[in-house]
Amino acid sequence: MPALSIAPLVLFVTIATISPGGATTLATASGARFGFVRSTPLLAGIAVGLGALAGAAAAGLAGILLAAPFLQTGMKTIGSAYLLWLALKIARRGAPVTNDSAAMPTTFIGGAGLLLLNPKAWAMALGAAASFAMLAEGPLHLAALLGGAFVLAASVSLCLWCAAGVLLARLLRTPAQWRVLNVSMAILLAVSIIPMWR
Repeated sequence: MPALSIAPLVLFVTIATISPGGATTLATASGARFGFVRSTPLLAGIAVGLGALAGAAAAGLAGILLAAPFLQTGMKTIGSAYLLWLALKIARRGAPVTNDSAAMPTTFIGGAGLLLLNPKAWAMALGAAASFAMLAEGPLHLAALLGGAFVLAASVSLCLWCAAGVLLARLLRTPAQWRVLNVSMAILLAVSIIPMWR
């Protein structure tokens, strides 16, 4: 496959994964709160979840969701509730306590669940499957191509957003500043739900 033929796919997945949204907000908040290393299970879960989602969309599973509107509504409801729960959890946090080993970042499963329940991510994966089908010899080849591209792009993007959170945490000195950051991240996460329901 010539490099020029996959250039549009590379551009698409780069823009899709680097743009702000629920996953990037959560990565930034986790980096600020828990640091980069402790956030890696979340980052890996989101990246693998997005790759699995893109692969499933390319393999045809998304056709079932398109044919059954009640499944879409159920997925939106569950996904929205999950994101609101995460937003509330972030908003209620204070400044990190350096010796607080009991505080736990979101897990790999939580990160993957964020993507698998996110209708916005499904729309992105469906769009990629429809737009780049001509790059592959069949659905399974397309699933592997899109899955791999999204995992790689999301991994890089989420690491950048998490690192930005780590740097931001170094600038925050007072509990009031942490409160502003946590509430801001929670609001951004909650607002990311709105496009799902349009």
